[in-house]
Amino acid sequence: MEILYLLIPLSVVLALLAGGAFLWMSRSGQFDDLDSPDRRILMDDDRPHPDVDPDQNQATSSDLGSK
Repeated sequence: MEILYLLIPLSVVLALLAGGAFLWMSRSGQFDDLDSPDRRILMDDDRPHPDVDPDQNQATSSDLGSK
């Protein structure tokens, strides 16, 4: 019976922490877009990254066979 004096306040604190975490995540926008993340992997991104220079350090087949 004495263990209930520990378990009940502990469960209330845990429930408050879970509720606070849920409110924090919902206010920060974690649950705004639920449809597109599963489709984003299927979309092609053919644009090159801006930090990649396509003319820089292009290895040719003659460069690979010379060593």
